[in-house]
Amino acid sequence: MPNTPDQLGPETTARRVTVDPGGPVLIEGPVEVTAADGTVARSDRFVVAVCTCRRTRTPPWCDTSHRRRSRPSEAPKDSP
Repeated sequence: MPNTPDQLGPETTARRVTVDPGGPVLIEGPVEVTAADGTVARSDRFVVAVCTCRRTRTPPWCDTSHRRRSRPSEAPKDSP
């Protein structure tokens, strides 16, 4: 089984994959993602974000649901 770009062969192009801790996996496109149930999602974008937190509403693509939404907190008041 090929494991280096030199061994991939002329019909296959190596893809760059970037793992963002706490975020999505970024893959240089175009890509084709096959889910566990056999469904296939395709994207022709130059970079795609694949969700790894399972919070997305648009699987397998990341919709930034992993980001925590919070209101800015007030500055703590000094006690007299």
